[in-house]
Amino acid sequence: MSTTLTLPSALPEIGSIPSAAILGSLFRMTVDQYESLVESGVLDGQPVELIDGLLVKKLGKKPPHVTTCEATRDELLPLIPRGWRLTIEAPVRIPDFDEPEPDLAIVRGTREDYEDRHPGPADLGLLIEVADTTLDRDRGEKRAAYARGGVATYWIINLVDRQLEIYTDPAPTGYRRERVLKSDEQVAVLIDGTEIGRTAVSDLLPRTVPGGGRGPENNR
Repeated sequence: MSTTLTLPSALPEIGSIPSAAILGSLFRMTVDQYESLVESGVLDGQPVELIDGLLVKKLGKKPPHVTTCEATRDELLPLIPRGWRLTIEAPVRIPDFDEPEPDLAIVRGTREDYEDRHPGPADLGLLIEVADTTLDRDRGEKRAAYARGGVATYWIINLVDRQLEIYTDPAPTGYRRERVLKSDEQVAVLIDGTEIGRTAVSDLLPRTVPGGGRGPENNR
């Protein structure tokens, strides 16, 4: 007999992860336990990811989020060197308590390398989250998870402030370096410490801003 899991309405959204005191009374699931649930089919059709050991609902995507992901994909694909590939909304495995699904990632190897496992921190050249309603999440628990796991470079394409946030030099306590680029600047795309190309931040951002106006870089 199959098992169906119905998520409670009280399941926390990312960005509202419970405090450490509350976490002490909850069951934290390991990556192995989470993947066993996925394998069993219990989570089929459920929009969740594992963040800090908790099953957390994924937020819906607004049109600017979708088009920014597409623009970023189009900018990065021509730059990616042999031996790397681009993934979109695919799980990454960060032991012991995180298996998020970043918007985009540049991953080492071929598709065949991941037929029986998800990429881990050592496989990841660059992780990217597009942030509008998810900005608190992406700066919060997701950034902390990527730093703990040793992900070398993490980008947040911040649609709220129309800027690119670049986090590098990961440590268990968080990223030790942060750089913010505005829409009129260019970003160097680095993989394994090597620049593979450059792109304008404005080419990653949607042309319109909340309220229906145009970004300042599009009014010149």
